[in-house]
Amino acid sequence: MRVIELTGGSVAIAGRPVLRGIDLTVEEGEFVALLGPNGSGKSTLVRALTGLRSLTGGTLTLFGTPFADFHDWRRVGYVPQRPGATAGVPASVREVVTAGRLTHRRLLRRLGRDDRAAVDRALALVGLAGRANDGVAQLSGGQQQRVLIARALAGEPELFFLDEPTAGVDAANQQALADALAALKADGATIVLVAHELGPLTDLVDRAVVLRDGRVVHDGAVPDDALAHAHHHQRPAHHDHAPHVASPLEPRTEERR
Repeated sequence: MRVIELTGGSVAIAGRPVLRGIDLTVEEGEFVALLGPNGSGKSTLVRALTGLRSLTGGTLTLFGTPFADFHDWRRVGYVPQRPGATAGVPASVREVVTAGRLTHRRLLRRLGRDDRAAVDRALALVGLAGRANDGVAQLSGGQQQRVLIARALAGEPELFFLDEPTAGVDAANQQALADALAALKADGATIVLVAHELGPLTDLVDRAVVLRDGRVVHDGAVPDDALAHAHHHQRPAHHDHAPHVASPLEPRTEERR
């Protein structure tokens, strides 16, 4: 089944073209990496695929449904890029991850057995079951990024978008992220990952789509230069920034790239 089909996709921000005539298809169960330098349009493309940024040209279907008619958002998970320090989130890890179940529950309905089981599975998958009752602000940036992934996983999505999940994250947390995504892939999820470097995620990728100046310049095997970077992924990162942990229904923000 074709999960994503974008034909001639274009996006302009403040009248400036950012994406130009993008053609992209993603099949069910594929792990696709969107690669390219800063400013190439990777994050803008993901935001367009999730409806956080409107297309100014082209057509998009999700799960075979024209985007304008697609409403089954519980099938889609999204982990935004959140570099920079957080001012502190007054919530426990479990509370943040539980927010990922909102698309499965009627407003104000109490958590059911299925909800609790999904939250427990998500926490276990990212290796944070033992930190469930800790405050999110007590965690390192890499661990907070894993909380964001668990929040999306709790919704049990079939299609999973991640925007630079390993940026500014140390080697141990990068490997924990890779292990979680390997398990998700084994369960048959479709994954679209934005990355500048793949590191420990390299072996999971089925296909790489490289953008430059808002256009696709490569669609196929992971390029050799990305493979070269992967050999160095065990070097500790210089920074372990703490990402902002926001509501699943956070307001749209201006693109960073």
